[in-house]
Amino acid sequence: MIRPLETILWGGAAVAILDIANAMTFWAIYNGATPQVILQSIAAGLIGQDAFSGGAPTALLGAFLHYFIATGIAAVFYLACKLWPTLLQRPFWSGVSYGLTVYLVMNYVVLPLSLASPLPFIPSWFLDSLLGHVAFVGLPLAYIAAWSATRDRATVTAAKA
Repeated sequence: MIRPLETILWGGAAVAILDIANAMTFWAIYNGATPQVILQSIAAGLIGQDAFSGGAPTALLGAFLHYFIATGIAAVFYLACKLWPTLLQRPFWSGVSYGLTVYLVMNYVVLPLSLASPLPFIPSWFLDSLLGHVAFVGLPLAYIAAWSATRDRATVTAAKA
């Protein structure tokens, strides 16, 4: 049995931190973007280009939205594990698959539906983002879910003893 709050909250926090650190690092190196601008770019998905003139409040909105989305991504993985428990048995492959799925959904469904201005194709960002979704979204979620399920089995076993 997999623990829902443990998987969703820890998984969401891990995804939020790792994913935003990846984006902030990439864009700081690529064009000197500040963390505030990265967070505002997330808020721009909801409020459009005005996010970039909103200062700290829109950066905070972006941080909230990022964590909310990451937690939603973790919740969907949790539900997938409930439907298909075999995902917990092979966390590496389920993590890689889920990371690629999240990349596709975010880039080809969510972002086009948002108010954010589309970016031009940047090969290095494409590669970083694709690999980042595997390494910093899918894999952490899969291993946190597997850990949660293992902890739950250990608790049930100890309670029966």
